[in-house]
Amino acid sequence: MKSVQKKLLDWYEKHHRSLPWRRSSDPYRIWVSEVMLQQTQVKTVIPYYNRFLSAFPEAEILAEADLQEVLKLWEGLGYYARARNLHRAAQVLMKHHGGIVPQDLSSLKALPGIGDYIAAAVSSIAFGKPHAVVDGNVKRVLARFHKTDLPTNDPAAGKVFKAAADAFLEKSKPGTFNQAIMELGALVCTPRNPDCHLCPMASKCRAFQEKVVDKYPQRIKKAGIPEYRIAVGVIWKDSRVLITQRKPEGLLGGLWEFPGGKLQNGETPSAACIREIAEEVSLVVETEDRIARIRHAYTHFKIVMDVFRCIYLNGRIKLRGPVDYRWIRLPEIDRFPFPGANRKFIPLIKPQ
Repeated sequence: MKSVQKKLLDWYEKHHRSLPWRRSSDPYRIWVSEVMLQQTQVKTVIPYYNRFLSAFPEAEILAEADLQEVLKLWEGLGYYARARNLHRAAQVLMKHHGGIVPQDLSSLKALPGIGDYIAAAVSSIAFGKPHAVVDGNVKRVLARFHKTDLPTNDPAAGKVFKAAADAFLEKSKPGTFNQAIMELGALVCTPRNPDCHLCPMASKCRAFQEKVVDKYPQRIKKAGIPEYRIAVGVIWKDSRVLITQRKPEGLLGGLWEFPGGKLQNGETPSAACIREIAEEVSLVVETEDRIARIRHAYTHFKIVMDVFRCIYLNGRIKLRGPVDYRWIRLPEIDRFPFPGANRKFIPLIKPQ
């Protein structure tokens, strides 16, 4: 095992990517990077990471920031609960830890949004604590290395892969080793077409030695992703349009959007738009024309969204679902954080 660990560390020393969070030993910056990297590609994260830390270089500044400012900087990165939890965690950090990121796992996991993976990553990388990380890359490397038949997405697999990662960890260099095995999964031991001839662990990898790399890792096949039809309206009243704010919790919590919702059985998109607006904000509108048809994918479902230009007829706003609203001029729209599906059609209505 020692020889494989050394080969992996030597490989990492020579081949690792130069990433901005790897050039810092600041626990706060490492924590921010790990939150952003959850379910998001490195190349996508880098510009967001740099902008975020330019705005919030310390936990204290993040804690004092308005959540809308945080969400606006996060706009487009997705999984917005990460931003809300990071903001709340910074406030907890200031209140209970003097703004200092704690070193022990239990204190880290008590912070909003920090689970086993982020706690292990921060404690090992920032503080040198011997805690193994387990993410998708690590599971894939270990599944092939040990030729593990347990599907990586089986809920029962967590403890098995955690035990394997703990046993494999080079405890004298836990932070570097954790980054090395994740980097191997990202660059060499990839989901498809892995470069096994470049792998420092190939000589001991059971899947490679037995020529069954393409069979691992095994996964439970998931059911198909459902698709929903949505209709939304850009409601004009004089020279302003209406936007509403989602509840602070749940999917896309705290973001702004144009009102609308799901089509009912047998309903046309135009009729659904008129009905949803009446139900959500108590306004009577008529649809003029369709601005766009937007397709957008979330983690567990997809949507097809018809967007209509609407004219306000009558009514006073009463919110049923949204928590706030604004009548805004279109040049103001960039001040507000919007979901990705809305951002796809906003350029079509903004003044050029």
